[in-house]
Amino acid sequence: MNLASLAFKSSWNRKSSVLLTLFTIAISVMLLLSIERVRQEAKSSFANTISGTDLIVGARTGDIQLLLSSVFRIGHANNAVQWQSYEYIKQQRGVAWTIPISLGDSHKGHAVLGTDSSYFTHFRYGKKQMLAFAHGRAFHNGREVVLGSDVAKKLNYHLGEQIVISHGMGNTSFHHHDDNPMTIVGILKPTGTPVDRTVHVPLIAIDEMHGSGHNKSPRMIGKAINKPTNEAALSRDEHKHEDHDHHSHDDHSHGEHQHKTHQLVESEPGDLIGEPKQITAFLMGFDSPLYTLQVRRNINQYKGEPLLAIMPGVTLRELWGMLDIVEKILLLFSIVVVIISLLGMLTTLLATLNQRRRELAILRSVGARPWHIFSLLTSEAVIITLLGCLLGTTLFFVAILLAQPVLQAQFGISLSLSLLSSYEVTLLGAIMLAGTVMGIFPALRAYYYSLSDGMSIKV
Repeated sequence: MNLASLAFKSSWNRKSSVLLTLFTIAISVMLLLSIERVRQEAKSSFANTISGTDLIVGARTGDIQLLLSSVFRIGHANNAVQWQSYEYIKQQRGVAWTIPISLGDSHKGHAVLGTDSSYFTHFRYGKKQMLAFAHGRAFHNGREVVLGSDVAKKLNYHLGEQIVISHGMGNTSFHHHDDNPMTIVGILKPTGTPVDRTVHVPLIAIDEMHGSGHNKSPRMIGKAINKPTNEAALSRDEHKHEDHDHHSHDDHSHGEHQHKTHQLVESEPGDLIGEPKQITAFLMGFDSPLYTLQVRRNINQYKGEPLLAIMPGVTLRELWGMLDIVEKILLLFSIVVVIISLLGMLTTLLATLNQRRRELAILRSVGARPWHIFSLLTSEAVIITLLGCLLGTTLFFVAILLAQPVLQAQFGISLSLSLLSSYEVTLLGAIMLAGTVMGIFPALRAYYYSLSDGMSIKV
């Protein structure tokens, strides 16, 4: 009988403690691989909050401040970009598309973004994924609005409902006017990015609010007009009231109500831009990457006004570098968990070693040499660690499969169900090495046990 078979049978004879140790190692391995995969994918998803965009252009400020305000809707832009400058730059050679962005207002704590139809055509997130609609369509005129998925879910908005625009940041608005309602015509699918928490309106709505607001009441995003909501609630109450006597009729009516809630809203196309005097920033894409550095240099040296052009990928990596301490803490936490599980295995082997002294003495009596005993104990530790790594890797893939949709929808982290990377394999190799080292300590103690020590009767 070879040592591997003998080690397996010996471990199986102590299956309760061995299985407990094995599952402890498996859970720690799963945790380590999961944290490492999520850490890497979170870094990738963070860098892909905006993708396919070559430059972000705004008023001259810090690179990270411009990125936070234009992409993450965090903070405020100190100055704006003149519309004439935007029109001039978009005509430059090599420019494939531009997306104007106007920020500065909010709707019940959600940022309001003014833009045009190019936003829904050219904006990309993740791995160059396009924005998609869960319900409805893009706006066609200045009285229509498109909501991010979180806005619609949190405020319970549906297609066809009307909201009015309010001026001001956060949950506080300086003016409330109900005279110019805007109709919800689209709700975007979840992206896990700031797009989900954004209210999208045409530029002309922002222009009328800020540009011509001195002469007439501004159009503001504030609260939903209650009439459609009350009618929907009344309809639901009537369905519930008739449920006992007309159950089948109620189901049919409720289905019709849901169909009407998500049906497309018809409208006439109109102007989406108006005559804005300024915007907050704009995104740029080029026909070839060769134009990026050249146009960026020209923009940063633009004499019409002080502007700043940043490459979002580079700035996102700089921003992630500022969060490096969090990344290291996550890795340290997972490594500590693995070490604790391996120490648990060491404790188990040492605790059972005294009970196995007679077994080891019998092996010595039938011809086993001290190095056989040493190899046996070391092999048991290697087998337990190997099986723990295999089980932990299996649990890791199951966890990734189950967590994929949740992490993508809620946090924008796109986990890939792929084979282990070279780094992850290296981590498993390090765990195997550490498990082998842990097995050497009880093996050394067993190595020096004598035959008479195991066979003598203890009083």
